[in-house]
Amino acid sequence: MPAFPVLETQRFILRAATRADAEAVKAIFADSEVTRYHDLPTFTTIEQALAVIERRIKRFEDGTGIRWGIARKQDNILIGSCGFDAWNKETRTVEIGYELLSAFWGQGIMTEALQAVLKFGFEQMGWQRIIAEVMLDNTASIKLLQKLSFQDAGILMQHGLWKGQHHDLRRFVLLRTDTALYSNRTD
Repeated sequence: MPAFPVLETQRFILRAATRADAEAVKAIFADSEVTRYHDLPTFTTIEQALAVIERRIKRFEDGTGIRWGIARKQDNILIGSCGFDAWNKETRTVEIGYELLSAFWGQGIMTEALQAVLKFGFEQMGWQRIIAEVMLDNTASIKLLQKLSFQDAGILMQHGLWKGQHHDLRRFVLLRTDTALYSNRTD
């Protein structure tokens, strides 16, 4: 199996999370603002964080997903993650997901990280189509995807089921042919 690819941006190292990152991962998912749009409870234990890390390691090893931890260069502490799940190698389609500690929202961090991940996905992994699905009231995520040139593909009625409720989701799509729209951006 190839080694986990490490990506670097101006301010961050995108790397695999390890068991040593459990406290940082717990802090991310202990933030109720973060878990508001996730099918996860707000974390209260280190075991919950370890389970997420193990699941992400296994997905990478199985070739079904890759999730980069977003680590600050100055201290190597994870403050979020982003990556690909739901791989369809036949159609070369994948879903992207991400989360960031709310204390770091509004600083362009996820834009910076996703630009590197999207470029890697199209150029190194060969994806043709990258999909994102977000809850309708997650306006920050919608603005982020629009900034990254994702196109609105409509609403999927009652498509999401988590925390015991069905949710309408807005689907966004970015095609390989759109890569020139973001690959040289610096914003």
